[in-house]
Amino acid sequence: MDVPKGFEQMMDFGLVEALLGRRSRRFFMGAEIPDGVFAYKSKHAPVPLSELEKLLVVTACAGNTSWHHMIFRAERYAPHLSNYAGAAGGRTFPSAAGFHTSKTFFTDDEGVYVLDNRDAPASAERDNEGNLNLDEVVNALKSQVRKLQDSRVGVPCEVPFVEAHNTWVVNKPGTLLVIPVGDLSQHVLLAICYMLQNGMVLTDDIHKRSIPGIEKYSHLADPSSVWPITFLEQWSMAELTAELSTSCYAGALMLQAMGLGGWMFNGIDPFSMLGASGNPAVPGLGFRYDSNDRWPYPNPTGLDGVMEGFCPPHYPTMRAAVDALCERKFGNGGPFNAATPGPWKASAKVRGAAEVHSEEFRECVALQAQYIYDTFGKFPGTVPSIFVITYLQAHHLDLEFYDTFYKPGSYLKTHAEHMGNWHK
Repeated sequence: MDVPKGFEQMMDFGLVEALLGRRSRRFFMGAEIPDGVFAYKSKHAPVPLSELEKLLVVTACAGNTSWHHMIFRAERYAPHLSNYAGAAGGRTFPSAAGFHTSKTFFTDDEGVYVLDNRDAPASAERDNEGNLNLDEVVNALKSQVRKLQDSRVGVPCEVPFVEAHNTWVVNKPGTLLVIPVGDLSQHVLLAICYMLQNGMVLTDDIHKRSIPGIEKYSHLADPSSVWPITFLEQWSMAELTAELSTSCYAGALMLQAMGLGGWMFNGIDPFSMLGASGNPAVPGLGFRYDSNDRWPYPNPTGLDGVMEGFCPPHYPTMRAAVDALCERKFGNGGPFNAATPGPWKASAKVRGAAEVHSEEFRECVALQAQYIYDTFGKFPGTVPSIFVITYLQAHHLDLEFYDTFYKPGSYLKTHAEHMGNWHK
């Protein structure tokens, strides 16, 4: 792949420049605002991102950044290593306790794709100064991209599927739309594990009762030391929101360095994006979903063979989901498997220092999770199983729009020089 001049400029771009220069820049080549104070029609045809540009933006949003460093110590069960994490590899964005339950989808004129690197090993090893080779990181990402559809994601640019202020700009020809999707069912399961390791269990604050049978596990946790179900699930959704949002923010900073327009936002209906709008003409990403009179919204649970939530119907019981979760953590390639490589001088010793969840521990987690599923008809009970909230769009700016309406300085030097530096 030919490396354009803009790539070198991107590598020299400073963090402070990216922070201070970050701005939502929405008007792209081929765009039109038909009325109002900013009425303007672009004189240019849409210009799609090149393959390299697309790979770099997606890498910024969700690329593998070598090994996760883990959380070192928790007083309650020291000297065992804290065993909260779900993945051995790290990515460009943080995740609560290293849970890492999200996957990244993206779409452009050529189709819909998923980046399947959630459980990938390190894409590259750091050198003695702590640096990574960007070529290795991008090449690893390229090998982990799978195409799911041959056309743009099926979400019309109209209300109610897209917010009214976004209908002129979102997911249009020439644009790249990055869609981080979180498995909230798995995140809540991991949170229940976290609670139990720290001596707490759930209580049903909606029906005003404790979990039946929880007293059997009083040697693992004090049955009176509780977190309400609604609090844990809302807390987990907030944590996952941070994961998805920082993914998009990392991509937004990259746009400044590359001289691309775009912005991060949440103005697409999440149920329409996942495919749960109920309208066959709006397939979205195609996730399966269920509806129930007890729920205010449909509940997406997974995309078969691509991203399946850790809950029924993708697992027959919540105990089966717990076992799958433990396999992810302690099985081959997992963060607490002694055979998984790592960044330490004695990686096998470090990974092996984590305590494997016992049969009683799994029983107690499954008891609480199954209670939620049986009581509310889904897992989690009060929040979606699969969750999407933030998006990043990238596109080529129409500088003439900004020169027409804005004072000098509305875009950066990288934007001014982008077409000459990235496109022959």
